[in-house]
Amino acid sequence: MKRKAVYPFTAIVGQEEMKLALILNVINPSLGGVLIKGEKGTAKSTAVRALAALLPAMKAASDCRYHCDPANPNLLCDDCREKLRAAGELPQEDITMRVIELPVSATEDRVVGTLDIEAAIQQGKKRFEPGILADANRNILYVDEINLLEDHIVDVLLDSAAMGVNTVEREGVSYAHPARFVLVGTMNPEEGDIRPQLLDRFALSVTVIGEHEAKDRVEVIRRRLAYEKDADAFCDTYAAEQTKLAARITAAQSRLDEVTVSEAILGKVADMSIALGVDGHRADITVIKTALTHAAFFERAEVTEEDLKAAAHLALPHRMRRRPFEDGELDWTQVEKLLA
Repeated sequence: MKRKAVYPFTAIVGQEEMKLALILNVINPSLGGVLIKGEKGTAKSTAVRALAALLPAMKAASDCRYHCDPANPNLLCDDCREKLRAAGELPQEDITMRVIELPVSATEDRVVGTLDIEAAIQQGKKRFEPGILADANRNILYVDEINLLEDHIVDVLLDSAAMGVNTVEREGVSYAHPARFVLVGTMNPEEGDIRPQLLDRFALSVTVIGEHEAKDRVEVIRRRLAYEKDADAFCDTYAAEQTKLAARITAAQSRLDEVTVSEAILGKVADMSIALGVDGHRADITVIKTALTHAAFFERAEVTEEDLKAAAHLALPHRMRRRPFEDGELDWTQVEKLLA
């Protein structure tokens, strides 16, 4: 059975902030992911799944279940570490990043993997059946309706996101493997809130709403009907735009390490965080990393105030210190003054 072509990322009408947040996390996976909040039917899931077609290639250890990074020996799985020790080098191949989905109904064993306790006790061998976190290593881990995840699954995600390692322990036997991923979550706030500990793990957050201009809503309908009528033909019309955006993402990745940030910009970030009363220092670091990535995407060699404003809009709203019964929304007029 032939699978229907995925709706193209570049065909999504509007939602520029959401698309930008996703693209920045592809360019710089170390950012820390994005939370997308919004009402039903605003292309949240569509955008995340469409992102798969734009993901760049990466070097990975050959025949590795966790697609370890050959350039980072400190993050290798046990098998790759043993191969490197024995041969002095690690065979590698080019693979493409993927979007790995974690269903809300997934069990803990399905997420973290399972250990064969009988084999460990009787034969002294560690037999591990990898789970979703194994697939997610160096990829995008997507959770739809992330606010509805069971608490014990949230705890697993928090541990892996913090340590970059998934550790499974059963009956005194343990197994660990690398689990560094870009966490992308979507949710409808009407269906419940998200745990503060998990919210803080997202580098960026965006809120999406339906288009308010009649011409834009008409264009949404027109494109959707065309896609449902002939998905392949519809996707072909956006092939050139898709290729262009994918190349731009790859170019931004190669440019990222060369982008610089001035002391003046660093000072403005610190002043802004203090004045706005954001919690902790993670916000400052995230804003700078986001601004650097934004500058790389727009082909700038140094971070500008424009990059800083865009980064603040994406990285600060969900980090505001909240009092009871308050939304904790940012005063953007105050941000504009601080960045002037």
